[in-house]
Amino acid sequence: MVREYKCPNCGAPMIFDSTLQQMLCEHCDTVKTVEEMETAEENTAYETGEEASIKRYTCSNCGAEIVTDDYTAATFCSFCGSPTLMEDRLSGEKMPARIIPFKISKEQAQNSYRAWCKKGMLTPKDFTSQNTIEKITGMYVPFWLYDYYANAKLNANCTRVKRERRGDMEYTHTDHYHVYRDVSDYYEKVPVDASEKMPDSVMDRLEPYSYGELQEFNMGYLSGYMAEKYNFTSDELKKRVENRLEGYIFKEARDTISGYSSTAVTEKNVRLSCKRATYAMLPVWLLNYRYKGKEYMFALNGQTGKIVGTLPISSGKVLAWFGGITAAVYVLLTIIGGILA
Repeated sequence: MVREYKCPNCGAPMIFDSTLQQMLCEHCDTVKTVEEMETAEENTAYETGEEASIKRYTCSNCGAEIVTDDYTAATFCSFCGSPTLMEDRLSGEKMPARIIPFKISKEQAQNSYRAWCKKGMLTPKDFTSQNTIEKITGMYVPFWLYDYYANAKLNANCTRVKRERRGDMEYTHTDHYHVYRDVSDYYEKVPVDASEKMPDSVMDRLEPYSYGELQEFNMGYLSGYMAEKYNFTSDELKKRVENRLEGYIFKEARDTISGYSSTAVTEKNVRLSCKRATYAMLPVWLLNYRYKGKEYMFALNGQTGKIVGTLPISSGKVLAWFGGITAAVYVLLTIIGGILA
């Protein structure tokens, strides 16, 4: 099913506004809560197209054909710009349990991008053009939030070294200890992105999110943004989250061993038990850009504003920069030579 949220006042599409934290009609400024729009009679749902790897839908606003892949859950009509939600992509077992709504608006994301680009003195001009900035897209990325019980047992050989001087002689005393630690902890809502398209390294660095602002999932939050359903189930991502948690619990146990001159862990036994995995949608502002055959990504946490990305270097600016330095050094040496002469 394709769902659209229509304004009860003028019939135009309603979108979720990150500033108001409510549904907004940009045509007549009507404001409604997400819950009100979910139960409104004006909401319309349309039958989806055929089951295939490529999906085709009809935009109810202009009649144009919308083509998506199997994982797109929210998009826009390329012809009229109306937000379109693929309800069948997020129903039943595929429906998220929780969502963190966008708090950073598109204008704020664009301003953050401009400020970020200014930090790169050798950034190509194309990266700061208005045409590029307007391509920044708000996307809800699918995540699994894991709750785990973890236990680590460590055996270590430790030493304490004391030195004393008697006359002309220095004596070293080394005491050896066998140290054992048994540490347990409970980790809640450890996030792992479940999208095949999103680089894991980028998504990991966008953390942390504030999970106190998790809401029960409602399709209305997606209106006006892009969204994808998960590519990987919670079971398929367990190895990744457990590798992460093994590092966490080992560090906790290792950090309890202190006050020794040296510590060598000789044996470790980590036990992990998954208690729950929650499917959630988390907000991200994204911009992908290709420069001289290489892909670059700008990502901004849609809740906190944290930025992750890498700026390219303009070869022209590098040459100009070194040329300026060379010229300045030449002038300085000329002046010094004239003074010494």
